[in-house]
Amino acid sequence: MRRLYQRQAEPAELLLRDAHVLDPRAGLDEPRDVLIRGGEIAELGPSGSLSAPPGAEVIDAAGKHAFPGFVDPHVHLRTPGQEYKETIGTGTAAAAAGGFCCLIAMPNTAPVVDEAAILRSLAGVAERDALVPVGFLASITRGLEGNVLTEMAELRDAGALGFTDDGRPVVSAGMLRKALQYQRLCGGVVALHEEDPALSGDGVMHEGAVSARLGMAGIPSVSESTMVARDAALAAYEDARVHFQHLSCVESVEALAQAKAAGARVSGEVCPHHLTLTDDVVRTLDSRFKMNPPLRSEADRRALISGLTSGVIDCIATDHAPHARHEKEVPFEQAPMGTTGLETAFAALFTELIMPGEIELATVIERMTAGAALYDLPTPLIAPDEPANLCLVDLEARFEVGAHGYASRSANCCFHGRTFHSRVALTVAAGAVAFRAPMLAEAGFIA
Repeated sequence: MRRLYQRQAEPAELLLRDAHVLDPRAGLDEPRDVLIRGGEIAELGPSGSLSAPPGAEVIDAAGKHAFPGFVDPHVHLRTPGQEYKETIGTGTAAAAAGGFCCLIAMPNTAPVVDEAAILRSLAGVAERDALVPVGFLASITRGLEGNVLTEMAELRDAGALGFTDDGRPVVSAGMLRKALQYQRLCGGVVALHEEDPALSGDGVMHEGAVSARLGMAGIPSVSESTMVARDAALAAYEDARVHFQHLSCVESVEALAQAKAAGARVSGEVCPHHLTLTDDVVRTLDSRFKMNPPLRSEADRRALISGLTSGVIDCIATDHAPHARHEKEVPFEQAPMGTTGLETAFAALFTELIMPGEIELATVIERMTAGAALYDLPTPLIAPDEPANLCLVDLEARFEVGAHGYASRSANCCFHGRTFHSRVALTVAAGAVAFRAPMLAEAGFIA
């Protein structure tokens, strides 16, 4: 069963000359020539050793890094029904500009992806518009209402990679247990947005000193972590595969570590904004900083970095959540939750964590590609005979986020206006060129 969809494109014929290839899984961290022929990596050789076949494009990549293409297991592409925020075309364009070669889209659209016919229709749109391969999760419950399970087996047969009610938690433990039992039969992964609505209440930001000072209702970290602990226990009891989405606090990292140590088949993800920002920025009342789960304390941020470094947290995801300008340009309390992130994910991590020495570059690359394996998809690899899924990045380049607009249809990026180091120059996804920086020729990349 096919589970990734993208539009047809001409297979790449490229020679990347003298790129510093860094692929932890392939054991590469050195300058190499990379020859791509017919959309596949045909050969790797010492710098300057490979010749381009007739008709192939030669790119002078000296001083640039080639990484395996990033995989994002958590994005909102807003199709169907919310195309004024994002489309599969604009969302995958943003992904390609950020170095991503694969996305997994959430089902909280309008209508919700809770029927096979809707999923098949989405796949058709992706086959027409997607610049990089896209996979889809279907909802766990009908309409995300938490009351009735979807026909999970039928959705799985129609191509669903897994199931989630992302945006809403599965509040009923009994309902989630039934879903996990069903999942064991039909396959796939159950991905969970963890939040206890009774604890979150009307909260709009992290509950702490900043929320108290601002006089805003807070969302306590136990709203998330108690659900992580509960659902990890259910996963272990049912021997089910469960993935915890956008973890944000110390207690959740601890609960995930304990569940893994006990043998549960669980995994977790963390977002760049939770790794690099805290609730202190909410003092500005800029609604770009409003997301769910919210930005939390410095102690939480440090715990997330530690969990990612140790491997307790398996992968990095953006939770790319576009909103239209008019939706965000309202008082903080009234604005919808969510930030875009596909175009800035690597640059944010490189600037805020790698450059200061808080985390190794190779670790970030490994975690930004690890989301594929969670959904039984091939992990991008820079090796002969592998499909070409890679990005070429200039780590020395600097840019102001949003200064020249966004590839995304929405501009609600929490890093807007910041100056970051590193910029993607080229992305090859599923064997085809999905993105090239406009200045590629002007900057002397093309030989």
